[in-house]
Amino acid sequence: MKTVIAGAHGKIARELTRHLVHQGHEVVGLIRNPEHNKDIESDGGTPEVVDLESSSADELAKVLTGADAVVFAAGAGPGSSAERKDTVDRGASVLLADAAEIAGVKRFVQISSMGADSVRDGQRPDGLDDIFYAYLQAKLAAEEDLVARSSFSWTIVRPGGLTDDPATGRVRLTSKTGQGSVPRKDVAAVIAALLETKLGDRQVLELISGEEAIPDALASINR
Repeated sequence: MKTVIAGAHGKIARELTRHLVHQGHEVVGLIRNPEHNKDIESDGGTPEVVDLESSSADELAKVLTGADAVVFAAGAGPGSSAERKDTVDRGASVLLADAAEIAGVKRFVQISSMGADSVRDGQRPDGLDDIFYAYLQAKLAAEEDLVARSSFSWTIVRPGGLTDDPATGRVRLTSKTGQGSVPRKDVAAVIAALLETKLGDRQVLELISGEEAIPDALASINR
């Protein structure tokens, strides 16, 4: 399996690259900063320098040609403006989906955020600052764009609060989990399993730490 990961230098993406490569899969990592090439290579991936805020869908499609799956793991990151939340967390995901359609990629996994649906129809939860509100709006818009597409099998994963704790291998994965946190390593393992098993077709799944082993949690989503 050949997978292209957008935002490949992020913590979840690097864990995912290492996991997939360990399982014998090919990974191409899209990065903006060429100084990150060596990190992607050390993870076992092949780096491709692409600016998702300025590239065209046709240009990006050339990089995706021959891929079995794409993963959107990019984000504007802490300290970025509301404008960049839109251009990266929404715009770059839409661009990747456009390019995937052109290239004929059949699988798309999007890393979104717990709470994205809380800002639907302009709602704004109490206490939400302007930047995080813009972030959730961008994530929701990216989800809605993906849901409207029928040209590939997609899965949207909304992790809870992310931690750098060791992996537990035990999660709760369902349409509504309630609040909670989850190690980034477990998020990467779940996404790798979604790619390998092809489960979760056209599903929006929340993810936090739980009691089920990851294979069991994945099996339960299709019951």
